[in-house]
Amino acid sequence: MRDIIVSLIIVGLMPTCYKRPFVGLVVFSWLAYMRVQDLTWGFAKYQRWSYYIAILTCFGFVVSKERKRWFLPDPRCYLMLFLAAWIAVGVALSVQPSSYQFSRLMEFFKVIAIALFTTGVVTTRERLRVMLWVIALSFGFYGVKSGLWGILTFGAPILSGPGGMIADNNDFALAMAMSVPMLFHLGWTERKPELKRAFFVALPLSVMTVGLTQSRGGFLALSCGCAVLVWRSRNRFLGIAVAVVLGFAALFLAPDSYIERLKTIKDYQTEGSAAGRIRAWGIATRMAVDNPVFGVGLNKFRWHFLTYNPTPLRKEIDGTAIIVAHSSYFQIWAECGTPALLMFFILMFTSLWTCWRVRKKAKQRYMTSWILNYATMFEASLVTFMVGTAFINRAHFDLFYHWVALIIVFGYLADQEMENPDKYPLRDGGRSELQQLRPRGFERRPRVSAFLPRGV
Repeated sequence: MRDIIVSLIIVGLMPTCYKRPFVGLVVFSWLAYMRVQDLTWGFAKYQRWSYYIAILTCFGFVVSKERKRWFLPDPRCYLMLFLAAWIAVGVALSVQPSSYQFSRLMEFFKVIAIALFTTGVVTTRERLRVMLWVIALSFGFYGVKSGLWGILTFGAPILSGPGGMIADNNDFALAMAMSVPMLFHLGWTERKPELKRAFFVALPLSVMTVGLTQSRGGFLALSCGCAVLVWRSRNRFLGIAVAVVLGFAALFLAPDSYIERLKTIKDYQTEGSAAGRIRAWGIATRMAVDNPVFGVGLNKFRWHFLTYNPTPLRKEIDGTAIIVAHSSYFQIWAECGTPALLMFFILMFTSLWTCWRVRKKAKQRYMTSWILNYATMFEASLVTFMVGTAFINRAHFDLFYHWVALIIVFGYLADQEMENPDKYPLRDGGRSELQQLRPRGFERRPRVSAFLPRGV
């Protein structure tokens, strides 16, 4: 029955996806992040729904009469294209290219294509809001589901995610940690009390879900993301106090097994998993030094592992060990070369710069709460990724490139609104929508001339 319901919903949305490409992008994102097909057990689970939606959306976009723009003319869009081309050349030049490499390359092309298409289709603040809602609520669904399951089972660990890009428990922890700033700020800016309460119910359960994965990288990522939220709060000292109280409460309620696992972070030199990561980083460095331009090739780390490992373990020789770089930074450096790593860093730090620049500009102009809140949300989620991805192989994480695209759109829309406030509707006695939404603490201070008689 569940397969039939899911299939009917997706098939029923297909005509709308064709007629309205933005709806197609929303449905595609819903399938990618909520993984609704993985909630079924029969024929619907194995259908390529995302592929069908993508094809219909692209055809609909091509034949639509509305003004078309495949992507914004932002340097980061061209950089993502160049990164994809660079990795493709690296695959072609790698030793004994395999069909699996090309399949992974095509997956990466799809990730970049969706990110670029997002910058072309998300053209209004309302569309940006809808996209953020879809992503946040998709992860929030699993936060509520997994959090309640953890409560009912008294903290039983989550060993795997729903599927797709979040199938591994570490990947799932990273995605859920990135969703926490989304849920917080979307709930904070929501005006309807019912929806606001829904967001703030999903928020603690999502935090609990990160803990249930027992991912140490997820814990560090979440901690850094929350630190950004506290630092950007209007009352920083109160935020720090609340964070400390909640942190101690979380540690008190956490299972002993999770606490013991977190304690191993400080014993990184002797703890097996952490020591293995450091060892893998050294091997990845040797690969990158020997192949500085294009690397050893996408997904070729395991193939070259024994060549660059002077003291292999028995389980690595017989093939029973899981051989990965254990870090997105070392992964992309070893497999795709130093230029690819630099491009990866540029995408991160220029996106952070957009958040900082827009926030500064909004504060100087005493602008709206939505710009300030969104800037903090994007910054916190991006910092969460930057920390979490240091410990797992997610250089080609779908959500990261999609997030960069949404930050590009956010910067473009925020600049438009701040530079042309007269284009937006006036309400409340002539105050613009921007002024109406201005948070407390950012009201425009009266000029001295306002207190002087006319003509002075």
